[in-house]
Amino acid sequence: MRVVLCLLGLILAFPAFAQEASLLGYEGADRVEKAMAAAKKEGAFTLYTSLAEKDIPPLASAFEKRYGIKMRVWRSASEKVLQRTLTEASGRRYEVDAIHTSALEMEALHRENILQQVVPPHSAELLPGALRPHGEWTATYLSVWVQTYNTHLVKKEDLPRTYQDLLDPKWKGKLGMEAHVPEWYSTVVMDMGEEKGLRFFRELAAGNGISMRSGHTLLNNLVIAGDVWLALTVYQYMPEAAKRKGAPIDWFVLEPAVARMSGVGIARRAPHPNAALLFYEFMLSGEAQGLLRSMDYIPTTGKLPAPLASRRLTLVDPATAMDQRDKWLKSFEDVLIKRSSQ
Repeated sequence: MRVVLCLLGLILAFPAFAQEASLLGYEGADRVEKAMAAAKKEGAFTLYTSLAEKDIPPLASAFEKRYGIKMRVWRSASEKVLQRTLTEASGRRYEVDAIHTSALEMEALHRENILQQVVPPHSAELLPGALRPHGEWTATYLSVWVQTYNTHLVKKEDLPRTYQDLLDPKWKGKLGMEAHVPEWYSTVVMDMGEEKGLRFFRELAAGNGISMRSGHTLLNNLVIAGDVWLALTVYQYMPEAAKRKGAPIDWFVLEPAVARMSGVGIARRAPHPNAALLFYEFMLSGEAQGLLRSMDYIPTTGKLPAPLASRRLTLVDPATAMDQRDKWLKSFEDVLIKRSSQ
């Protein structure tokens, strides 16, 4: 009897939370309006994110102006966002409301039962693959690996048209790659056919060599400096931003263009679920998607920008990437890291 009374006390103590949390599964067109009333009572929410530091203020400012809800942000690398969230959950510390980070970390949070299902916004028309089958997180933008080159050192007409063209001896000692891109590598290999793809990368590393560099920003800067003539794996927004500032850099696409997703989800034990729901809705709204576009990200709503629109685009499937992570990490190290120049 005492246990029953305690359970009844808990139910009576938290009826608002149970009712408010159900809005995450509410499909009515007035979901935002309903969430607004509850979120105003919550007053604020906490976001853990790996968004670039410079890109957080404009998004936070637009969100707070739109909803009048305070946005508390803890920002770090995607792996640290995952680690902190899991550590707090294991210690039964429920401080985070929403998480926005890269796809593999979001998928890991789903598998660890950290996230909860959210009905996607009615107004969002998403690119195929952006809405995950389990419904616990949704992609907000894509980061596409493209090929970049120094425009002072490489003429546009001399650019390779296919990956096979990179085997030409003229590229010996001039190629660079980010040292932690097994998802890109495995996607390209499987697109070629595993046996053929592995043979291609072995021949490329042995014949022309690839300078492996840690960090996409570093690799992009090395292309600008001319230390690397042509880089195979730089996120599209980096050379685009540098080019606008007058740097001698441009980018192109070898098919398949490979993209990784970043997405947003709501913690299962979020203390401010309705404020988090407003942020989820906001990140998939036209306003936030427009802001992301202005930052040179590729939003998951709308059309792909040129020249990506005319290219074959392949999204890294985070579930498959996680399941086969050990295999491709080892292959990447054996085929490229150990064989390439540093």
